[in-house]
Amino acid sequence: MLSLHPLLILTAISKGLFIIALIGLVSSSVYAALVTLAAFGFAHRRQRRLRQNISFSPALSLLKPLHGREPDLEQRLEGFFRQDYPSYEILFCAREGDDLGLQVARRVAQKYPHIPVQFLTTGEPAYTNAKVSSLELMADAAHADILVISDSDVRVTPEYLREVAAPFADNRIGLATCLYRGIADGKSFWSRLEATAMSIEMAAGVLVADRIEGMQFALGPTMAVRRECVQEIGGFGTLGRYCADDFVLGNRIAARGHSVVLSDHVIDHIVLNEGFWQSMKHQVRWMKSTRFSRPKGHFGTALTFSVPFGFLMCVACTALGSPVLGLSALIWSISTRMLLAAVVGKTVVKERSLLRTMLLYPIRDLMGFGFWAVSYASNRILWRGEIFELLRDGVMRRYLPEASAARIGEETLLPPRA
Repeated sequence: MLSLHPLLILTAISKGLFIIALIGLVSSSVYAALVTLAAFGFAHRRQRRLRQNISFSPALSLLKPLHGREPDLEQRLEGFFRQDYPSYEILFCAREGDDLGLQVARRVAQKYPHIPVQFLTTGEPAYTNAKVSSLELMADAAHADILVISDSDVRVTPEYLREVAAPFADNRIGLATCLYRGIADGKSFWSRLEATAMSIEMAAGVLVADRIEGMQFALGPTMAVRRECVQEIGGFGTLGRYCADDFVLGNRIAARGHSVVLSDHVIDHIVLNEGFWQSMKHQVRWMKSTRFSRPKGHFGTALTFSVPFGFLMCVACTALGSPVLGLSALIWSISTRMLLAAVVGKTVVKERSLLRTMLLYPIRDLMGFGFWAVSYASNRILWRGEIFELLRDGVMRRYLPEASAARIGEETLLPPRA
């Protein structure tokens, strides 16, 4: 009788794992269906706008925070000077006047003297989130009533400003933001995986959120916002304590009763992390930021992954004597991820390497669950060579102000030391 106890325990554990895996596979399949519906709705909205051919072109101020010289920065900045748009200015801001990124911007601006440009410096940032210091300074110097905030690592087409400005023809719109496709210009496997996460995982989550509850947040690579809405929430300076300033900006503007909309224009987001550790630390920071900005939603994100539950089902069914069922579940989990990548990649972000993205996404789905789990191991993140702690609601504070990236290495992937 006693000799049966280990077998009974193993069977009970396997049944428990089977139930967990089944819940995960069902929930992730439902999620994939929701993504598909949202993706086709997004594509339909895009086609409807193109048929309407709305011509709306108010004056715009384009705000470009810079920090150092990034690969191909000059080429990306030129795209913003080549806009098919009648009236706009560009404001660049960095911490110091000799910042290499600012030097590149000055050189590019000399080629386009017809575009009004301002170059600003903040000195030592007034806020924990240094980017907010730049936004505040540029907003004060800008002339237009619609501010377009764009990160340095994005690449745009000539119609970018025209399509981003289009939603503001409706006076109810307070902020518009854009989805983005990840672009790995290098040949690194890890950068391509990160690009897949941007194109598919991020886009899928945003599409479902927009369909279920409407946009209640913004995406940092592009945010177009009315000046009066920024003033209404107390100015950009009120975002200075937060890691996810984009999320907070959109959330507060929506809370004030203004509409936040997802533009149907999609931009290129360049992956700058080529190495393994660079990519891993960036994606863990991304997950931790989400965890503290919207903790309930982040917790539920676990049920949107599929491949981890497919593997779990395979193990549980094999232990219960049904390996074929387990293998079928694993194949199902991989297939649904590939189909999800195909739908989002083709209909929404117009992925240029669709087959590669479809093949990589199941791997990314498995890794994504790992990043989600690691996000609960520590509240520390690495950002521009400094360690910060994330607190409630995504508030950020310095942990070791003088630490360098070389000293801390992969520490942010690990739990705090006792």
